[in-house]
Amino acid sequence: MSVSDLFKPLTFMHGPVMRNRFMLAPLVNQQSDIGGAASEYDQEWIRQLSQGGYGLIITGATFVEAGGIAYDRQLGINDDAHLPGLARMAAAIREGGGLSAVQLHHAGHRANPFLGGIPSPASSRTLAGVNALTTEEVARIRDSFIAAARRAEIAGFDGVALHGAFGWILSEFMSPLLNDRTDRYGGSPENRARLTIEVMEGIRRASGTDFQIGWRLSVERYGLILEELQTITATIFDRELVDYLDLALWDTTQIVQEGTFKGKTMLSVFTQIPRKRVRLGVAGKIWSARRAAEILDEGADFVLVGRPGILERDFPLRVKANPEHRSPTLPVTAAFLRQGGLSERFIRHLRGWDYFVEPDSL
Repeated sequence: MSVSDLFKPLTFMHGPVMRNRFMLAPLVNQQSDIGGAASEYDQEWIRQLSQGGYGLIITGATFVEAGGIAYDRQLGINDDAHLPGLARMAAAIREGGGLSAVQLHHAGHRANPFLGGIPSPASSRTLAGVNALTTEEVARIRDSFIAAARRAEIAGFDGVALHGAFGWILSEFMSPLLNDRTDRYGGSPENRARLTIEVMEGIRRASGTDFQIGWRLSVERYGLILEELQTITATIFDRELVDYLDLALWDTTQIVQEGTFKGKTMLSVFTQIPRKRVRLGVAGKIWSARRAAEILDEGADFVLVGRPGILERDFPLRVKANPEHRSPTLPVTAAFLRQGGLSERFIRHLRGWDYFVEPDSL
């Protein structure tokens, strides 16, 4: 395919057509108000993105319970008080011509107690002195995801994206290393996937027919087993429980090093699954227009742009204007980010990675 194919529209089972094949990946930026309300910094970030040509913009990880918070100044959607700020964000994206989604997040065992988080492990062996969630507590968290999705719909978002990656609670429950439960949420791969599937089913029942459901999945670390995840994904695709899968890879070119799929690209393990009407996209070091187009050739329906979207809020427009466009090289200076319009709060967050911001740059 050519770069121009990235600008063909994409339909979903539910909701509006996405105008092109670019999604803005969910990006934590730690610039919300204390308590989770969207700040003016959040609004400005979304305003910039809304003018950048994306087909769909996903918020950063947004906590569904106060006890599920992971980051300082994390965006929240656990209270109706959050609705006005969220509604402004949804309206800005809509006015810019893109679709919108809130990424629903609960930190599970990684919830930060210094921020009011309540570490909530699937297993009693994960954290010393912390008991596993009871079956009733798991059901409460499930219902918090569903209630948060309802708030997102009320606020005017086109959908939600479930954070099932990187060891957060939905991912945690999938892992045989982090989940040794003996109730209906543990044991077999089907039981360990039950929380994720019940959240998907509950959101679909509670939402309108045009509301979209996305799902972010990672396959590395945290004791996750690729073969299990491929089978679970095949079930979710076959049942059409989501509108799209966001496959979060560290690198879209990476090769499986062991097991059943050894020698295959990680992406191909998932593109080979029959997906009916479910769409599949991938994130991971997509720095250039050419690489984005290649991913469509490799069987994906869309691409998710993360770090290039921070460096250039209008990355899709730049690709459209120049099929040879490539994102700036990391690291960059804080001055570069500031000149591009990022807030000091966001820049402070990015300083946590030396590969992103040059150390000691002003």
